[in-house]
Formats: sequence, structure tokens, C-alpha cells
Amino acid sequence: MTELLLENAHLRMRVTPQGGAVLSLERMIDGQPLLRAGKGARPDDVALFPMLPLANRVRGNRFILAGEWITLPDSPVDNDFFLHGDGWVSRWTVVSQTTQRCVLALSQRHCCGFDYHVELSYMLIEGRLQVAITLRHRGSKPMLYGLGVHPFFTLDSDTTLTFPSAGFWPEGEQHLPSAWQSVLPDDADFNQPASVADRWQNVGYSGWSGSATLRRPNMVVQLTAPTSWLMLYHPPGEPFVCLEPQTHPVDAHSMEGQPGLVLLSAGETMHFTAEIALM
Repeated sequence: MTELLLENAHLRMRVTPQGGAVLSLERMIDGQPLLRAGKGARPDDVALFPMLPLANRVRGNRFILAGEWITLPDSPVDNDFFLHGDGWVSRWTVVSQTTQRCVLALSQRHCCGFDYHVELSYMLIEGRLQVAITLRHRGSKPMLYGLGVHPFFTLDSDTTLTFPSAGFWPEGEQHLPSAWQSVLPDDADFNQPASVADRWQNVGYSGWSGSATLRRPNMVVQLTAPTSWLMLYHPPGEPFVCLEPQTHPVDAHSMEGQPGLVLLSAGETMHFTAEIALM
């Protein structure tokens, strides 16, 4: 597997063109991981991957746009959904690489209307990893797009997590959101520092401030992204918690007003950035 190595005085990371994914991100001084390291044997066996041209799932794998039903493509990793789009299961082209930055590119076209070129940048700036995604629509008809990233943060029994939110969507059937709730149960409330309960969790939060902090005995890591929606995923027994900033809530395509999704005409672009920082 091709790997790109980026490093500075604070951080070291490995990137693979397969899936445009980060394989590892660790502190330079002692090799301690900020993200769970992966080998890339599967699309989710990584430390971070991009979500595009949508994040997560869409109910029925279809939605209405301009009065027409749009059926999303099949996925090689999910029988029911175009899960997280196709960026994380595609091979990207390396556009450029320096010791502290790499740029990857991907072009895709689907009969449903997705027709895009996207550039993905990973850059180390002191103790921060900056992720930037720029997607340009190339199709003749307008299409709805969404972006996000899916990092796997290292988790142990002493880790606490903090992030403000206004409410959440509990998980329903087929991992889709059920009705939004403003009252958070104790084990899903991270407005104050709390441990991540070791049970199945796969829920979306709204009213997120754009910042989340994980505190471990030997490290403090902060995630920031300019979006109001954050997904939390933790399977029981696994040494990671996924905090997934995304430009729209899960199944926004089926919600009134299709919140957070961006309708792009030919030549128009949308952008997304996120940072993971040592504090």
C-alpha cells in the first residue's frame, strides 16, 4: 500500500491514497496516538476518512430534488445505503506532497447526478492537523452535496469528552435517526466533561458549537469544525470514539428544507475544514 509520511516537530502522520484516508496521527515526542491507527485493510480500518458527496445515510437510499426522485448509487461496503458516499472507498490521485502537507484529488460521475471533482488537503501546522475539502460540481443539472470527516479518536477508560449541543437524534431502525430530542440522557450528554459509556452509540447532535475536547491522562486533543452537526459513534469494547463533523445532519435529504445540504450548479464549489489539535 502506498503511504505518504508527513511530520513536523509536534506531529507525525501517515496518509494513503486509497480512500484518501489518514492511517495514523501521533505525537512526535513519544509516539502517543491522537487517532486510532489503522492498516487500511478495509475502508474503515483507518484513523480518519473523508465523507463525500454526502455524510452517513439517506432513508431508502433516495430523495426528492426539484420534484424528482433521485436514487443514490450502490455501495461496495453496505447493502442498503450509499454509506458516507464514495470518497472513502475510492483511490485518489496524489497532486502534491511536502514534508508537512499533501493534496489528493478525485473525480467521480454517477447517473444519479453526482458529477464532481474534489481536492483534499492534509496539512500539519505546529500541533494541529488541518483537513480541507473543496468540491466542484461538473454536472449539467444542479445536485445536492454534503461533506464531512470521520476520525477515530483514541479512547481509554480514563478519557473524558466535552462538547456543547442543543439536542440529539437517537438512533432508530437501519441506523437512521429517530425523532429529535432536546433533553439529553445522562450517558449522551457531553455539555460537561463525561466518560463515553462502553455501549453501542451511533447518534447525531445538533446545535454543536464546533468544538469538542477529549482529555486523557497524558494528552488533551481538540476537534474543531465550522458546522452545527456532529455524529458520535462508539461500538462497545473498541478503543476509539468517532466524532464526525459534517455539513448536514444524518438523513438531511429526507428532512424539511434539507438542512445543511448545498445545491450546486455546474462549476460551483463547496468547502469544508476541520482541525485536530494537541492542546
